[in-house]
Amino acid sequence: MEQIPLRRIEQLALKKYKLFHSSKLRYLLRSMLASMFIGFGVIVAFKTGSFFYTEHSPLTYPMAAMTFGAAIILISYGGGDLFTGNTFYYTYAALRRQMSWAHVGKLLTASYIGNVLGACAFALLIWGTGLFQSAEVNGFLLSVVEKKLHAPTIELFFRGLLCNWLVCLAFFIPMSLRGDGPKLFAMMLFVFCFFISGYEHSIANLCTFAIALVLNYPDTITFGGMIHNLVPVTLGNLFGGSVLMGAMYYFVNQPTEEEQSK
Repeated sequence: MEQIPLRRIEQLALKKYKLFHSSKLRYLLRSMLASMFIGFGVIVAFKTGSFFYTEHSPLTYPMAAMTFGAAIILISYGGGDLFTGNTFYYTYAALRRQMSWAHVGKLLTASYIGNVLGACAFALLIWGTGLFQSAEVNGFLLSVVEKKLHAPTIELFFRGLLCNWLVCLAFFIPMSLRGDGPKLFAMMLFVFCFFISGYEHSIANLCTFAIALVLNYPDTITFGGMIHNLVPVTLGNLFGGSVLMGAMYYFVNQPTEEEQSK
């Protein structure tokens, strides 16, 4: 028997589909909101982590991972439209024949473009505050960016794959829970897992890179290096959300011959 959360996934995908066709501008703005919400999570995580980074504390990453969970709460309750989650929603809806694959491609492309624009807009807002200009504050962020830009391509792909598997679960699992408390805890736990594990999230990387570009960054951080990271990470995110979540849940929830005969 099909699980209720999967029906919600299908309904959510169709709701996004209708929004896109009724107003592409509103869909784009919702996508921008999602990456700006992630931007808040990035700032809080790296600002918190910087206090421990300057002291060379082993708590640097755990504390940053704990606070980054604010991003998923903002997206879930604030109404943003995130590319990575959409890879799951639209794939599942398409496999259920509720929308065409051509529409899946258009919707994912539009949400990714909106996420890029939102990341750039948020970076400009952070630049305007002047709060991240000091090396004591931005040192942790820039050190993480530098490592991301020089990781091997194949490793970035698999880090992206595992990341979006967890991120999609962070949205999906709470659908079967009752009450905001358990839902918030589950979301933050899954996000903590992907962050502390060192996996790669394309939109979080976009926000982090955009912020790095408006700071006084070192020569080792380049635009080409960012493309080197984002291409395999985005493909990994796409594979993780569409295959390991969308296709997998569609396949394992197919009715048995016994159920079909009833």
